[in-house]
Amino acid sequence: MMPINYYIFVAIALFCIGVIGVLTRRNAIIIFMCVELMLNAVNLLLIAFSKMHHQLALKGGDAAANVVNAANAGIEGQLFVFFIMVVAAAEVAVGLAIIVMMFRNTHSVDVNFLNRLKN
Repeated sequence: MMPINYYIFVAIALFCIGVIGVLTRRNAIIIFMCVELMLNAVNLLLIAFSKMHHQLALKGGDAAANVVNAANAGIEGQLFVFFIMVVAAAEVAVGLAIIVMMFRNTHSVDVNFLNRLKN
């Protein structure tokens, strides 16, 4: 198994790319893609830490319990990832509906154009 440091490094890199994209881009669709990148970085960390935690727990138990627990290795992290993916799907559905309405009204997906809604 790969060391946990590699997963952490990749997740931090993905998250930083996502943050930079959200902060610097003006296109709403690209901002959504960067948010998804950040969510996937968190998902990667959840799976990696869950697997690491499970392997540490297996080292301390007896052999019979290890066989039973090996089938459920890292299932907690996968459940959290499932919930994050559901929230991300809901976010995309609502966000894309907003972007489509914005494009129909303004013929642009520039988020700076939304400042006109303040007045």
